[in-house]
Amino acid sequence: MKVAVVGATGLVGTVMLKVLAERNFPVTELIPVASEKSVGKKISFKGKDYSVHSMQQAIDAKPAIALFSAGGNTSLEWAPKFAEVGTYVIDNSSAWRMHADKKLVVPEVNASVLSKNDYIIANPNCSTIQLVVVLEPLHKKFKIKRVVVSTYQSVTGTGVKAVQQLENERKGIKGDMAYRYQIDKNCLPQIDVFLENGYTKEEMKMVNETKKIMGDDTVQLTSTCVRVPVMGGHSESVNIEFEKDVDVDEVKKILSQTKGIIVQDDIANFIYPMPIDADGKDEVFVGRIRKDESQPNAINLWIVADNLRKGAATNAIQIAEYLLEKNFVLQ
Repeated sequence: MKVAVVGATGLVGTVMLKVLAERNFPVTELIPVASEKSVGKKISFKGKDYSVHSMQQAIDAKPAIALFSAGGNTSLEWAPKFAEVGTYVIDNSSAWRMHADKKLVVPEVNASVLSKNDYIIANPNCSTIQLVVVLEPLHKKFKIKRVVVSTYQSVTGTGVKAVQQLENERKGIKGDMAYRYQIDKNCLPQIDVFLENGYTKEEMKMVNETKKIMGDDTVQLTSTCVRVPVMGGHSESVNIEFEKDVDVDEVKKILSQTKGIIVQDDIANFIYPMPIDADGKDEVFVGRIRKDESQPNAINLWIVADNLRKGAATNAIQIAEYLLEKNFVLQ
């Protein structure tokens, strides 16, 4: 099977290659794609070197699947061209997420919405993915009324330039700035641009994407997204109010039995999720599960996941695995 990775030299693209190898995805021919300046360079995958292709070269090769992580404008221009030659595109940008005729998929939640005719599939925002994996089983049981989420998001979510900024600041080196302000020893209560309503684009992504993925516009959600000087994963403090009375032990049991979730909740032994421990892992980690003593039918919990893996690369490849499982893509 021919598989293209568009944006193969970027942070997410590099992790996509790693996850493809780890999960033994049936790649017979890898087609790494990057900007024109990278064409011809070599990328190693499972002990073999592959040359970086241009977009048109990749399209001409007619891959079965193309994993995109190259920005929204690139996706808008090129994803339809891949789809025209019969390639299933799984796109990690925000370009297609809220299009009415494009599916927005987290496999543990709504893979069943996919059909053989969905040639462009949107991968959700990283912070949304880890949130809905936890919300969905609780919504089924207790019916969610409202969610209040505050995020603590890793610099890796911005990209290589942001990682370099943090590392430079820690070493006392002046360099290019990915952010308007210093990130080391700081928190930035702005992710993406501000919108007319005073929220950032990232915050509204969480609101709108959650409703679309869960298929329920009655779920009310409000969000504050913050960039923190961390590498390894995103963390979220989440308050959930339900229609029904909720029992903490039952919540822990439901989440413990949900595929893709690991509950780490043993405060007697100081065990709770942290991004340093989620780094390099595919699961969503949940802890600090407790009743909200200020509000009936409500709980607080803490969610952590590696934003480059489950928040991006792994989720995309899980979508590709589902396409294979349903024989939408033939091996």
